[in-house]
Amino acid sequence: MKKRLIFLFVFILVVAVYFLQRESLPTYSPSRDYIDLEAELVEQFILAKDSSVIELPAGHFLFSQSLSLDNKSHLTVKGQGMDKTVLSFKGQSSGAEGIKITNSQNIVLEDFAIEDAVGDNLKISDSDSVVMRRIRSAWTGEVSVQNGAYALYPVLSSNVLIEECEAIGSSDAGIYVGQSKNVIIRNNKAFYNVAGIESENSTNVEIYGNEAYENTSGLLIFNLPELTVYGSNVNAHHNKIYNNNLTNFAVKGSIVSAVPKGAGVIIMATKDVKFHNNIIEDHKTVNLAVVSYEIFAADEDELGQETLASEAQARGLRAIESDYKEDESYNPYPGRVSIHDNTFSNANFLPTFSNEFGLLWLLKNKASIPDIAYDGIISPDGSLQDDEHRLCVRNNSNASFVYLDASHDFEGFTSDRTPFDCKLNE
Repeated sequence: MKKRLIFLFVFILVVAVYFLQRESLPTYSPSRDYIDLEAELVEQFILAKDSSVIELPAGHFLFSQSLSLDNKSHLTVKGQGMDKTVLSFKGQSSGAEGIKITNSQNIVLEDFAIEDAVGDNLKISDSDSVVMRRIRSAWTGEVSVQNGAYALYPVLSSNVLIEECEAIGSSDAGIYVGQSKNVIIRNNKAFYNVAGIESENSTNVEIYGNEAYENTSGLLIFNLPELTVYGSNVNAHHNKIYNNNLTNFAVKGSIVSAVPKGAGVIIMATKDVKFHNNIIEDHKTVNLAVVSYEIFAADEDELGQETLASEAQARGLRAIESDYKEDESYNPYPGRVSIHDNTFSNANFLPTFSNEFGLLWLLKNKASIPDIAYDGIISPDGSLQDDEHRLCVRNNSNASFVYLDASHDFEGFTSDRTPFDCKLNE
């Protein structure tokens, strides 16, 4: 009888805290005074020559169609500043992207804002040597699942620089780089997105000097299955990632819809990751997690989300793949991850109970939110801390640590970091 009363008390407490923790979604509503120059500006894109500059004037401009550049070289698109030149696709009736650039080289985009495209605000694919500088990419109004997926979206590209930009309101990732190589993401701000910054299946990526806050998750470093390119060698340093506790508003069935709110950083299934000299603060699920793809695939299996996954794919989003093991080239386990010399802190007294991790911390970790969590799921052919799966955690200002032992139903759950106090060859 006593055990039942204790269980009932804990259940009531969790439900009460859950409802107290519910938060409304934020709104981004800048003042706009639109000018009709659509025909003239569309013509500049259509007639643009190689080695030329498209000069965008100051003002707020509405577009009913996408602006496209294909097979261009040494071309600059320049506005008068992200507060002065605003390209809005509110009410767009033709095309999905705001600006779409394909098969191009040596492209510079700088000093303007893009808003409210039906799909992605700025998409660049199959291109080389691309610079995005001082661009604000946003969706206005209350953030919503109806917002486009990606604010800044280079994919299948190389030698990419994203600097001094802002990303706001993406229903997937604000600053996203996918299946690309030789990428620098520096000195940007990302807020009100599901994922603030995301490196997905990309190689030789450096992420530094950024601020990610008030997103569902601040930074994702992911490798996903069933793609032609897999990533490694990601170096994230000197970033400030804080207060990413926004309710997840992603399209159900998409991979980021499984990201729990309050996860500051998630390193998933990626090899050769250096995460150092960052500040990570005030997250309600975990400040940083290192996990395998199996954690995400388990959600798909349990919830039976085939229909939802199809809907996500129809919108051009990566879905949760329960059959990832059929991809023989894909390694779903993280490895050679170094987490060192970071500063962790947390002003939150209790974890969120909006996801299973909050309940796990309650039952296994005295309701304490860990700074660093490792699911401990490794290949059946491997062993904990072998060369392929090594995780090294050191010099992180007394950061708390938990090893979940998730592959054995948390039987070996522990806060002992001794096996992980090591140094990789860097």
